[in-house]
Amino acid sequence: MKIAIDGMGGDNAPSAVIDGIIQAAKEYNEITFYITGPKEQIISELSKYDYPKDKVIIVDAKEIISTNEHPVMALRKKKDSSIVKALNLVKDGTCDAIISGGSTGAFLAGCTLIIGRVKGVERPALAPIMPGRRGNFMIVDVGANVDCKPEYLVQFGKMGKIYYKNVFNKENPTLGLINIGAEEEKGNELTKATFKLLKEDHSINFKGNVEPRDIPTGDTNVLISDGFVGNTALKMYEGSASNLLEMIKDEILKANIIPKIGIIFLKPLLKNIMKKFDYKEYGGAPFLGVNGICIKAHGSSDGKAFKNAIRQTKIFHEKGVLEDIKKEFSNQT
Repeated sequence: MKIAIDGMGGDNAPSAVIDGIIQAAKEYNEITFYITGPKEQIISELSKYDYPKDKVIIVDAKEIISTNEHPVMALRKKKDSSIVKALNLVKDGTCDAIISGGSTGAFLAGCTLIIGRVKGVERPALAPIMPGRRGNFMIVDVGANVDCKPEYLVQFGKMGKIYYKNVFNKENPTLGLINIGAEEEKGNELTKATFKLLKEDHSINFKGNVEPRDIPTGDTNVLISDGFVGNTALKMYEGSASNLLEMIKDEILKANIIPKIGIIFLKPLLKNIMKKFDYKEYGGAPFLGVNGICIKAHGSSDGKAFKNAIRQTKIFHEKGVLEDIKKEFSNQT
């Protein structure tokens, strides 16, 4: 497998990116990594490590697209940017996949405009894996498509089903539509129309509407939404989790000696909970519906997060997720 990695994507690039690559290169000897970025800077960073030299290839790219640039304009103007160079490596078949922790807008636009969509997919979607009380779940979409049609959401559900089934070995994953109420008649025109289409589609295991308060249970494997609702749900979920953990820490600091002694015994359990809510454990979010394996890493990813993004990309490739999505939509065109 060959993976193109945007060497300058992310708040801690290129140091965190290269750290993650080196960790992965030592564990996955079947992967060759193509790092895009200013050659001298990448070489300087790589010189700090002992690694298999034949598994890491540098692709010189002198420009960087920042998060405050207009995505499409930046892609057109900066042909020599690290993210454009990485995208083209997938487009021309040199690499099987791409990972970037850089500008989400530029990455999503580049995936669509440079690599292109799977035939039959109207809108690709961003689909992160989230920790739930009773198991992991995913939300499709969390921001790639703010305005949607019912047909788009049905496609999101089909792609999410394929990804979840292959990655988590779940034969018939459950699907739910994020809505303001569990009843069929609840919601706006988009959710009502989408509910009807999902209910009539017997190829998916649709369980109905899911209220936001029920999202964290993890009882529903794949949650479907437009990008506006999905992004709001994602950020609220992440914020609530981190704030709850901080509130627990604050209470511990204010407590007297007896609760503090009790915490010593609970420490392993609390660490396990914190690990489940740590984005570094999940690596990144797949961009489903693109004609290539595209993984968006968190902007503040460290080496561990990039290494896990590589692991996630490897699973995506080995499980044949992209091929199954192509097959699903070729049957509909």
